[in-house]
Amino acid sequence: MSETAVKEPRELFSPGHTACPGCGQALAARLVIEAAGADTIVTNTTGCLEVFTTKYPESAWGVPWIHSLFENSAAVASGVEMALRAFGKLDSVRVIAQGGDGGTADIGFGVISGMWERGHDVLYVCYDNEAYMNTGIQRSSLTPYNANTTTSPPGKRSFGNPLPKKNLPEIAVAHGVPYVATASVAYPRDLQRKVKKAMSTRGPKYLQIHVPCPLGWGHESRLTFDIAQAVVETGLYPLVEWEDGKVTRVRRLKELRPVEDYLKPQRRFRHLFRPGAEAELEKVREVARRNAERYGLLKEALAKGEPEADEAPAGGETVMSTEELAKFDGQEGRPAYVAYKGLLYDVTKSTSWEGGIHYDTHTAGRDLTQELEQAPHDVELLKQFPVVGRLAE
Repeated sequence: MSETAVKEPRELFSPGHTACPGCGQALAARLVIEAAGADTIVTNTTGCLEVFTTKYPESAWGVPWIHSLFENSAAVASGVEMALRAFGKLDSVRVIAQGGDGGTADIGFGVISGMWERGHDVLYVCYDNEAYMNTGIQRSSLTPYNANTTTSPPGKRSFGNPLPKKNLPEIAVAHGVPYVATASVAYPRDLQRKVKKAMSTRGPKYLQIHVPCPLGWGHESRLTFDIAQAVVETGLYPLVEWEDGKVTRVRRLKELRPVEDYLKPQRRFRHLFRPGAEAELEKVREVARRNAERYGLLKEALAKGEPEADEAPAGGETVMSTEELAKFDGQEGRPAYVAYKGLLYDVTKSTSWEGGIHYDTHTAGRDLTQELEQAPHDVELLKQFPVVGRLAE
């Protein structure tokens, strides 16, 4: 190879690690670091992610990565941030502290609270697999209600974990953290958008990602994506963003899927479908209903006058102004329309336009004629989508 040859970009999270098949945490970690970029320093608590990505003498990480104790990833990250600040490099190098739910919500929470209170410019990522998976599937304070773990087994006098899931995102909000969000590996573009949003925000940030664990939850490895999607669509794990203490974005749902769709594939909830458990199953449904009310998850609960999917104009007869088109931005459950050469295309059902954002470059609700003329792909791809009207001249 000549000296002038272009080098292939290095992997920021390499394959070949020893995660279990279907590990949601491995998927999330890759999405996070790819969104954060190469100019990132990562500190990592003891736990599954540390074990399966850094088996000596190998490492899956293509960025500087520091293993901390179970409880002090945030403290190590705070020190890294202070050093970068002292050397004037904090604008060019960013810091991520990360850990599992036990190292975040339990063992390490005091240190995290201190990092937030001091205002360190660090993104803390919690990979929430809802138990201490690396040490034997023990209950954590992020274990959901009625889940079976080795320290909260169901029996004659118990239906599993007797306590509700700790609302750590709102605890972060109460600390004055300027950007807080929840995410799921079932929505990768949403997850990566949130990482980028967090990395562009100065001060402390908190991102909590729901990551299914086939081993600890007792589900088939091929169902990881389905389960990650079901927990959101049942309302048991709302996807919410807070900025400066206010809810700014929520993934809306037309309706709540039955919680059984999420619970039944998992062995940890099997006892909820035995005779005599009906009342406990109803308590789980109530959790979903409370979440829907608290965060306004259901579209019909909105009274803002935004267009909903079933109100979308049909055929090619509707004429919209640019102001009217802007309402169809694909956010908060609204349809996603784009204009190209005078025609309006409905891209709502496209996975590449999730949330009204196309590869972090184009946004729905706008006339993209000039932008798409310079796009790297053939604009004919847009013409596969239904035409719903035309743009007013």
